[in-house]
Amino acid sequence: MEFEYWWLLALPLFFGLGWVAARIDIRHLVSESRALPRSYFKGLNFLLNEQPDKAIESFIEVVKVDPETVELHFALGSLFRRRGEYDRAIRMHQNLVERPNLGAEQKLAAMFALAQDYLKAGILDRAEALFARLEEGPHAAEARGFLLDIFQQEKDWERAIDMARRLQRDSGESRAREISQFLCELAASEATHSRPDAARAHLEAALEENRKSVRASVALGDLERAAGKLERAIGHWQRVEQQNPAYLALVAQRLLEAYRALGRLEEGLTLLAGYLERYPSLDLLDTAFQTTMEARGAEAAYKLVRDELRRNPTLLGLDRLLEAQIVADTHPERRRDLEQIRNLVHSHTRRLARYRCEVCGFKARQFYWHCPACGGWESYPPRRTEEFELTP
Repeated sequence: MEFEYWWLLALPLFFGLGWVAARIDIRHLVSESRALPRSYFKGLNFLLNEQPDKAIESFIEVVKVDPETVELHFALGSLFRRRGEYDRAIRMHQNLVERPNLGAEQKLAAMFALAQDYLKAGILDRAEALFARLEEGPHAAEARGFLLDIFQQEKDWERAIDMARRLQRDSGESRAREISQFLCELAASEATHSRPDAARAHLEAALEENRKSVRASVALGDLERAAGKLERAIGHWQRVEQQNPAYLALVAQRLLEAYRALGRLEEGLTLLAGYLERYPSLDLLDTAFQTTMEARGAEAAYKLVRDELRRNPTLLGLDRLLEAQIVADTHPERRRDLEQIRNLVHSHTRRLARYRCEVCGFKARQFYWHCPACGGWESYPPRRTEEFELTP
């Protein structure tokens, strides 16, 4: 390949053009930086020195000096919302929405941010109105998600169901579990107002939506029990084993009471013992122990807990074992020793007997279908997680 001499002329030319372009960029940057107010750089300095409050005040000065700083308005508004200063966030985003010369895309973004401010501040009617206006456009999917949250907070379950189905159609992602929970909420409301037929219809719809809806099965059993149809109630509660056996602890006491009312308590205890062997659970053990103690005596209760402890050693199991020994022991001094040991163990089991949300970690003594902290549905496993963590 022959060497082309014109390359010797081209190389210096390319180098010169690059140098000129760099000088132009540098001058442009310098002119832009000179145009920025000093408060902007003060704010950046405060941020670098981890002084967010002073940084915010400096940026607010920039906004006052140069009201056209749209991106800074957005940044400050979002920062105020994260800090819980919802009134300042609202004012910042309202200022943007009311600007006559703001572009269409930026105005929609400002409305979306303002709607989130209202939602965080608990002004649900205004938030709902803005999100409804944003259902068509670039923020449509997110706006509908927020509307679903609002309908849940307002306990407007009919509209929540409609919105969940719309989101399901739009995204292709199943919302069956949420919809079945909303139907269960409607059923609970109907049952509270003594309308069992309407409640039953909602629960059957919940099962059609989600065949594994444990809550629907439990509630249907409760309706049948209230109507005096104990056999049908037992059938609904036993279905929980196929849906999710972890939830059997929620129906264990119901099952035993129904079998007792039918005069078949022994059959109920045998059923519960089988559940306990196949699906170990602290709450299930507690229910089986208490009923066995009442129906068969301390010796049978002791044997039940002893066998369970051998399979699954737990603090609650030890607590119940000591209780059975105390009842059976007739020697006063030994009873006192056992009671002292049992009191120490019991103090730990009581303090740790809490349910914990798998999403946010919120702990509660009561079982919830809907986490009061993060709003997650079915995020509470019906198990005392902390007790399992402290087992040998």
